[in-house]
Amino acid sequence: MIAAPDRTPLPRSFFDRPALEVAPDLLGRTLVRRSADGAIELRITEVEAYAGDVDPGSHAYRGRTKRNGVMFGPPGFVYVYFTYGMWHCMNLVCCPEGTANAVLLRAGEVTEGADLARKRRQSARHDKELAKGPARLATALDVDRDLDGADACDGPGSPFAVLTGTRPPSDQVCNGPRTGVGGDGSTQPWRFWTANDPTVSPYRAHVPRRRRT
Repeated sequence: MIAAPDRTPLPRSFFDRPALEVAPDLLGRTLVRRSADGAIELRITEVEAYAGDVDPGSHAYRGRTKRNGVMFGPPGFVYVYFTYGMWHCMNLVCCPEGTANAVLLRAGEVTEGADLARKRRQSARHDKELAKGPARLATALDVDRDLDGADACDGPGSPFAVLTGTRPPSDQVCNGPRTGVGGDGSTQPWRFWTANDPTVSPYRAHVPRRRRT
C-alpha cells in the first residue's frame, strides 16, 4: 500500500536557501492553490532555478526593478511575471531577503480539483497536459500578476501553500539546460524534473529572434 503524501506545510526556512538547492527539493511537493472557485492541488514534476545577479538568464541579473522586486525576498513568496504579451508564469522566491533567487514552476500533475483545472485549460487533450509547461500551470491555477507577492508560507488564509508531499527517489531526479534560455545562461543544467513523468514539458533550446529588415 502506497502511503498518502505528507500534507505538512513547508516552513519559510525551506525556501531560505539558494535556488539551486531548493529547485530539485521541490520535486514531488504538493502545491495548493486556493481561490473563490475552489482549491486545486498539484504534484510538482518540473522546475528551473534562477540565481539572480550571477545568472544571465534571471530577470534580476541587471538589478532590482518594479517588475522583479518580489524576487529579492523575503523567501517563500510568489513571483509572477507576464511574458510574450499573453502568458503568466509562477516562481517561488528563495534565499535571504536581498538576494534575488527564485524557482520557476514548469510543470505538475493535478491531483485534486481537476474539474476546475479543465475549465481553465479547455484546450488540454488529456489531464496530463493540464499543467504541462509553466504557462499552462499558471492558467490551470488561475495565476496572474495580481498574485505577485503572495505569501506561500502564510497559512490557510493564503492563496498558496506548498506541502511536504512525497519526494521521488534520487535516481529519478534528472537535470539539464533550462528551456528557452539563451546566451551565457544557456548551458547551466539548472532545470530539474522527475524521470519518465508524462506531465513534464518537452525541452526546447533557445531560438534567437530574427530582426526585421
